[in-house]
Amino acid sequence: MSRRKAKSKTKSREIIRTDVWDLSASPEEKRLIVLTIEEYRRYLKALVLIVNSQWPKLAELTTKERVNAIEKAIHQTAKNPEPKHRYFRSVVQKYPSFRKFPSYLRRAAIADAIGIVSSFQTRYRAWQSGERKHRCCQPPKLTAMCRSYPSLYKGQQIRYGENYRTIQIKIWNGKDWVWSAEISVKKQGKNRHLVEGNEIKSPALVVNKRTCQLSMPVKVKKVEREESEYVCSVDLGINNAATAAIVGADGTVKARKFINPARDIDRRNRRRMKIARKAKQTARIIGKKHGKRCDPAEVSSAKERAPRKGFCKGLYRKSSHINREISRKVMREIVEFAKAHNAKVIVFENLAGWKAKAGRKGTLHKQKFHLWCHRKIVELTQERWRELGGKVVFINPKYTSAYAFDGSGKVKRGKSNYSLCRFSTGKQYHADLNASYNIGARYWYCVLMGDKNFSRVYVGKSSDCTLRTPVVLGTLRGLS
Repeated sequence: MSRRKAKSKTKSREIIRTDVWDLSASPEEKRLIVLTIEEYRRYLKALVLIVNSQWPKLAELTTKERVNAIEKAIHQTAKNPEPKHRYFRSVVQKYPSFRKFPSYLRRAAIADAIGIVSSFQTRYRAWQSGERKHRCCQPPKLTAMCRSYPSLYKGQQIRYGENYRTIQIKIWNGKDWVWSAEISVKKQGKNRHLVEGNEIKSPALVVNKRTCQLSMPVKVKKVEREESEYVCSVDLGINNAATAAIVGADGTVKARKFINPARDIDRRNRRRMKIARKAKQTARIIGKKHGKRCDPAEVSSAKERAPRKGFCKGLYRKSSHINREISRKVMREIVEFAKAHNAKVIVFENLAGWKAKAGRKGTLHKQKFHLWCHRKIVELTQERWRELGGKVVFINPKYTSAYAFDGSGKVKRGKSNYSLCRFSTGKQYHADLNASYNIGARYWYCVLMGDKNFSRVYVGKSSDCTLRTPVVLGTLRGLS
């Protein structure tokens, strides 16, 4: 393995998490910060064009060599009195302020430009080789006018006060680069920087119409949770957002929990119902269902000809944000439940790429499946649990809900209440809780049998046509 590959492999193992620090900047300070970002983006635009033109030579170099090569081509020093790139000379003549651009910020801009061009070149080569979502897809375009934010190096562009309660930023005031007055920090995200062993990286300065923030990446110290005789198995469902159980290797169920943020789900559904009502009202006005193309000659009034671009934009945005908050709340509940019972492994069903076939179009049943955020819950749990030293495992979801955990065979779901299921013995049980037991049992069965890919569904392996029994909680009890 080469040194370059070894370094990239080492970096990939690092855990980087980003906190958002809110700054209480005055209107004048915010104006100067906006000027700083505009100056950075003007400088970056010229660099993107230069890097793109020199990419055939830069592609063979390492990241550090690329930065040095571009800096040598544009920056005039005593050892480099005549930089090679003529285009940048004309840019400097147009913007004389570029001569005062800070050295560390210049290198950050070069690295940013290299990343933008590298991404464009990769996507363009993929397009040329035929990797396209649709046959008529247009080639990707190089975005020279980027909406990037500057990275701030400690001591050079940013200074921290006592306990990180205040900061100073080197800003462009229109004439020179000067240090700002001390700006107080209102919030520090999840305070990851205060955890012993964590390391602050170079933040990015982010400003919009409402807030002024620092996007603060923190290198999280690696921790390893102790091995446990129990795992936290989670069944993600429609009626209940998540059902978790603590399952042991011998088939013992230590604890169970239902997670269902009903209040947030109701808030989201109310907004979706508003969208549906407005769509029906629009359909009555234009004479066609919302979303279908309408011939301008068929309608008479200007109101009927009104564009539908951005239809219910605010309601869609709020609904999406509530759905994201539901995912976060469910993730927190799962993680806290696993921590409380000292579990190291959280087990999910592998539902990647799964799409629901049930429910007619326009029905409430179809809407439930459409808004089901199971993948977002899994992604957030993976990120958070890895940060805490745990492990997330995915098992084959086949028959986890269809068979009873006690080994009595298939179950029948209730017609009036789909959350309940009836065993062949006549026993009634919660369907999601039954599935969570089987999910944990399937993980332990694979571990005990030495199957590392966790895709086993049935007890034993058979190549003939004999019927096999799916792995359930009763299977573990039989082994013990």
